[in-house]
Amino acid sequence: MKKIVLMSFFLTLGLFGDAKEKMFNLYENERYEDVCNIGFRNFSRYSKDEDFLSLYGFGCLKSDFIDRLSLPISLLKYTKEARANSAYFSVILMQKKLLYHALVDGYELARYKLPTTDYILSKIFDYYVGLGKHESRNFYLFTDKSNPKISYKLYLVKDSVPYKMVIEEYYDNSLVKKHIYW
Repeated sequence: MKKIVLMSFFLTLGLFGDAKEKMFNLYENERYEDVCNIGFRNFSRYSKDEDFLSLYGFGCLKSDFIDRLSLPISLLKYTKEARANSAYFSVILMQKKLLYHALVDGYELARYKLPTTDYILSKIFDYYVGLGKHESRNFYLFTDKSNPKISYKLYLVKDSVPYKMVIEEYYDNSLVKKHIYW
């Protein structure tokens, strides 16, 4: 009986494997939401593993779960690469919070000069700040500065509280991707 219990235990370990390894394989296959969710479920087990924290952070970033970045931001601090990832996540999280504040509450962003990133939210934040002081609108349209075939639409969905901030990406007027943040 002991052999059966031990054998099933080792089979279970083999089937489920290490969460970090599974997350890496999912990340390689662009299954970012799964990476973020597995990281979220296993966070306490790997909270001191900066490779895990970075992988978890990038999985959440690429699946638009921006608010889950707060934990990796605070814990990525022991290596140069970890601190760089923490700073990268921090900029994006701050831009998301400020842009949401501006859209919902009319907060003026024109005076801000922040670092930027290659992430879509940073790009939209920069375009929005570039508008300067302006009257609030129902939606904002931006054309990509590096490729005029790419455009973005920014707006709020006020179906429930908290409101949702939406960024739609278009290529030649065809919707490519929709990012939804609270």
